[in-house]
Amino acid sequence: MINKSTRSVLTIVQMLILAVMVLLSLLIFSVPGCSDANHLKDIRKSGSIRVLTRNNAHCYYIYRDEKMGFEYDLAREFANYLGVNLKVLTPSWEGLIEKLRGGGGDFIAASMTISEPRAELVDFSDVYMTVQQQVVVHKDNDQIRTIDDLAGQVVHVRKGTSYEQRLMQLRQEGLDVSIRAHDDIPTEEFIRMVVDKEIDLTVADSNIALLNRRYYPELRIAFPLEEPEGLGWAVAKGQNDLRQAINDFFNQIRKNGTFSKIYEKYYANVEIFDYVDLIKYHQRLETRLPKYEPVIRKAAHEHGFDWRLIGAMVYQESHFNPAAQSHTGVRGLMQLTLTTAQELGVKNRLDPVQSINGGVRYLKKLYNRFKDVPHNDRLRMALASYNVGMGHVLDARKIAHEKGLDQNSWRALKQTLPLLRYSKYYKKTPHGYCRGTEPVRYVNRIMIYYDILKREAIL
Repeated sequence: MINKSTRSVLTIVQMLILAVMVLLSLLIFSVPGCSDANHLKDIRKSGSIRVLTRNNAHCYYIYRDEKMGFEYDLAREFANYLGVNLKVLTPSWEGLIEKLRGGGGDFIAASMTISEPRAELVDFSDVYMTVQQQVVVHKDNDQIRTIDDLAGQVVHVRKGTSYEQRLMQLRQEGLDVSIRAHDDIPTEEFIRMVVDKEIDLTVADSNIALLNRRYYPELRIAFPLEEPEGLGWAVAKGQNDLRQAINDFFNQIRKNGTFSKIYEKYYANVEIFDYVDLIKYHQRLETRLPKYEPVIRKAAHEHGFDWRLIGAMVYQESHFNPAAQSHTGVRGLMQLTLTTAQELGVKNRLDPVQSINGGVRYLKKLYNRFKDVPHNDRLRMALASYNVGMGHVLDARKIAHEKGLDQNSWRALKQTLPLLRYSKYYKKTPHGYCRGTEPVRYVNRIMIYYDILKREAIL
């Protein structure tokens, strides 16, 4: 039989256990970031949402005092979708999930691949983009062609990435590869190290690899290391309301074209790669651009353009050669026609100062003709008009309208300008036939050169 004193002790122990359980429950449910069915409601009530991302060239950075980046632009659109302000936080890569789980942010938007180990710690949105891990090497390295060639090699990656996980998996499967995992070094830095031959190998997602090949023409994308993987935004476990809002948001921006516009802003034409041209461009940025940069800066500032855009345009027109002349008779750094030069008061097309000032003034005149068009589309239409004439661009806008496309969208004109090669279309237009693929290619090239110059400004 249990005596009174023993029964009293048991009662006290039971009460202590109960108290501990209650306390633990309170602690669990009071920790920010834990399951909270009203988290989205709290975000809307607070008026702001905190995004956890990375400060790098494809997530978030500041250019000319303006916040930019693929993930940042998406996150800003999401904040607008919710009707709240966006607050950007940039912890270390390994600190992203830890900070989210600790309540230090509301969601992660950092080009993070969805993996089983991560899914045990956070809840992911639906896939918003698909990428593929790629092994990248210097173009001089012709020994690395397949996964088997990694045997005996040292691969440098950032600690805690899906790259490291995949390499560890390959090693467990018997591949004799050494993994050098570094603390919080951006993928772009590993790519630079490969190009400068400081290391032999690294791994990068396909979007990052293709984009950086533009900046580093010596980079070679060797082969895929893994099957295609999905990127997702992450929320703390149990925050289903916020996760659903993210999924609904992505569904909406895919339908209304916002996602495509943001994607094209950062990743348009990354598949276009002309090694010889880009090598020459990088060389001439050092050897030729400095001579004309002061004039370009001044002219761009006077007419409200980014000087780097004008620099890219000058290169596309003449490769920074003031004596350049085409078979059509256009001449000088900005390849002005004689008629246009006379209209602009340019007396000597071969004079660099006159050519640049005249060309920028003419671009501004064209830009002003598209007053109802959003800036980025407006700029591209002005450039296309500079290349092929405004009349043909107006014809392409008319065709876009007839086809039910948005005539104020450059994306639509990329489809309709090439149609002006066919009599079915050009015979119905005021300005007739034109090689409509040329202005599209022209604008694409300038935007690639512009992107490279912009990147130089944030290094």
